[in-house]
Amino acid sequence: MSIFTYHLVRTSYWSALKAIVFPPIPQNVKGLIHAEYMTAMTLGSPVFSPSRMLVREIAVFAQWENEAVIDHFMSENKLGRILAKGWYTKLAFLRQWGSITGFKIPTEMSELESPEAPVVAVTIARMKLPEIPRFIRWGRPVEKQVRDHPGTTLSLASIRFPRTVSTFSIWKSQKEMTDMVHGHSTGPQSKKHVNAMKERKRKDFHFEFTTLRFQPISEFGEWKGQKNFIPNLTNNN
Repeated sequence: MSIFTYHLVRTSYWSALKAIVFPPIPQNVKGLIHAEYMTAMTLGSPVFSPSRMLVREIAVFAQWENEAVIDHFMSENKLGRILAKGWYTKLAFLRQWGSITGFKIPTEMSELESPEAPVVAVTIARMKLPEIPRFIRWGRPVEKQVRDHPGTTLSLASIRFPRTVSTFSIWKSQKEMTDMVHGHSTGPQSKKHVNAMKERKRKDFHFEFTTLRFQPISEFGEWKGQKNFIPNLTNNN
């Protein structure tokens, strides 16, 4: 069964630019099925602000054949050694909504035994370029909703020009995440996600879009001086 990883690292401008413009391709990396290399962004920040696009911060979402090839990549590949200096988590696939090219998403889906178990959510979208202003209008309120939600321990967005945008969030429990998605949370922002999904259904912002849910297996390293973002893991490093 394949395994997914999500990586965050702050590096030099040159290393970040090289990773985005000339990323490793699966044919040259043993066991790599597919990866998205993106520039990190701060959720909910103004569109034109230094905090919106964090040029030196790389976000990588990848699918691998097994855990052994991940460890080999992190120790032997040049970009892998850069990513090893940051933070990353290994993820087991649970469910998918929508579809996206590149990844080989399993057809068999599963559920966590307990709604109180932590989960990780990843969204990836390929934008229709004329729809970007409309997407920003509806999307930024949702970004703020996720960023400020007490159920998240880490949340951010990322982008790869010109079309790919993504979000990543760690939730203390699956229940808190699903309550947010369905508008059952409390507070003035509780319906932002629901309203944005209704607008997307009315007229799609993307030509490809998927939401993926994962069970976190382990996490490693630090991100901005913090670690152990995922609660109740016995093998945090």
